[in-house]
Amino acid sequence: MTPELEKEFDVLKENVIRFKELHSVSIADNNRLKQEIAKLTGEIETKEKENKVLENKYESLKLAKIIASSSTDTHDAKIKLNRIVREIDKCISLLNK
Repeated sequence: MTPELEKEFDVLKENVIRFKELHSVSIADNNRLKQEIAKLTGEIETKEKENKVLENKYESLKLAKIIASSSTDTHDAKIKLNRIVREIDKCISLLNK
């Protein structure tokens, strides 16, 4: 081999070695990011469940406040209770199917 060809071969060899190292680092980063995505997805699901629980508690508190409030708010309480009864009726009808 000529000296120029050997030099080019050495440069190519170094580039391949560097590429393999970069590829290994990229694979490790990719795996780390996949784990982080899985962790964050789990956290999101947990927070969504907590949010639903808190929304239900909030609705219950609003209903309790409407029921406990003055007589001028009885109309709102009746509307709210009627809505809840309709939702319960829908659930019952779905269960009967």
